[in-house]
Amino acid sequence: MASHPGTDARMRREQLSAFLRTRRARLTPGEVGMAAVGKRRTPGLRREEVAVLAGVGVSWYTWLEQGRSINVSAEVLDAIAGALRLAEPERAHLYLLAGLNPPPARGPREDAVPAELRDVLDAWSPRPAMLQDRHWHIIARNAAADALLGFTEGDHNCLVTFFTSARYRAHEAEWAQIAPAVVADFRADAAHFPGDPEFARIVADLSAVSPEFVALWERHEVGSHRPTRKAVHHPDAGELLFDTTTLTVTDRPQWHLVLYNPRPGTDTYARLTRELGIS
Repeated sequence: MASHPGTDARMRREQLSAFLRTRRARLTPGEVGMAAVGKRRTPGLRREEVAVLAGVGVSWYTWLEQGRSINVSAEVLDAIAGALRLAEPERAHLYLLAGLNPPPARGPREDAVPAELRDVLDAWSPRPAMLQDRHWHIIARNAAADALLGFTEGDHNCLVTFFTSARYRAHEAEWAQIAPAVVADFRADAAHFPGDPEFARIVADLSAVSPEFVALWERHEVGSHRPTRKAVHHPDAGELLFDTTTLTVTDRPQWHLVLYNPRPGTDTYARLTRELGIS
């Protein structure tokens, strides 16, 4: 006798709830590059931390983990799979529990970037370079950005990484000094799109996990993007100094190419090639 469709759906949601809780419980903030905040009554990541890493709303992720009947997309499931560091079989299992057919094994996120832009990023090595959208979501970056600036595979948004990644902060030699300007620049960008809910979601989710961000956001300071200096403290290459330039992609004006160039008069470039072997 066949089971009732409603019963099958409910059982899938219950299994999805248990699956997400167990995947979340096996990770620590340090394993995903986040700083642990406050005492934890249970092991693993908090729901709001998973939501920030995946780039989804905290309330929405909570409903998903509670087994509520909500709509999910392949894009969101992939983001959650990345945040929870799911292996390929686990990712396929997540799709099935969510009621979707698993797609083929996912390629790198950079595959969506036109070849010409991908070539620019790669050619810029051993200097860091990245491509980001208007929300500061990371679309693509070269290997030097990971090796030198402290980004990891799980980093999806520059602002979120700046405030939540312990690894990134360790590489940022002047973190405390530049944090106010970073928040002010993000507020200025968000002001250009007052009806865009993604900016509000990023602010709300980051506020749930970073008191430092909240304190700076409540200042209501507004900045302006301009070429800046970036000081990096690298465990192998030592102190590095870059000039940072942001360029808008002509045919995709919501995309911005961020280039890091060694400051004139420093030996940064020579040390990158000699000590790190990035080419």
